[in-house]
Amino acid sequence: MSATANLPVRHDKPAVDIPIAGFKEIYDVEAVDRALQELPPGASEALKSTYEKMIKVGGQRFTVKPAGIPAMAHLYEELPNFKEVLDDIKKQIALCANTEDELELTPMLLLGEPGVGKTHFGRRIADLLGTGFGFVSMSSMTAGWILSGSSSQWKNAKPGKVFETFLNGQYANPLIVVDEIDKAGSDQQYDALGALYTLLEHDTA
Repeated sequence: MSATANLPVRHDKPAVDIPIAGFKEIYDVEAVDRALQELPPGASEALKSTYEKMIKVGGQRFTVKPAGIPAMAHLYEELPNFKEVLDDIKKQIALCANTEDELELTPMLLLGEPGVGKTHFGRRIADLLGTGFGFVSMSSMTAGWILSGSSSQWKNAKPGKVFETFLNGQYANPLIVVDEIDKAGSDQQYDALGALYTLLEHDTA
């Protein structure tokens, strides 16, 4: 939670929509095509299909960029359990609006009992920001590669849930909810949480 989450928030300022800012290339189609052509005989069919789909849909995705702070009063009323988090998101949007960068929220850990609306909160924030939404449940995950993908050197190589969100979606900066991380599998050989260490770091994600 933000250390400044208890500061009062005004809801009477003019609100603005968050428009589509432009496009961003999330991968090089020519590089993917070369990788496809260089696949050895017997390579993973799942990997081959992924490369083919990447080429078909192209590498450009929309990015959202705030022109200002959007209307959020309705979310404070609808999601009273998340006031502190909404305060923090509002400040991040305000900071982004004063830069040339597309919107990029800091990763957040939401703690709460089942049923308080954490997943619903994520969906509503994605709606607010006008971006895509991805959902990954850790309760049924048995290995980290399911989240981050496996190496192309493996026979059964395939992309992970995070990459699939980008590939199948329209946005370069979607909101992704990783649900029930406390219920992830604990097998050390296939640590389901291990992938989060790099995915949550800005420079390695």
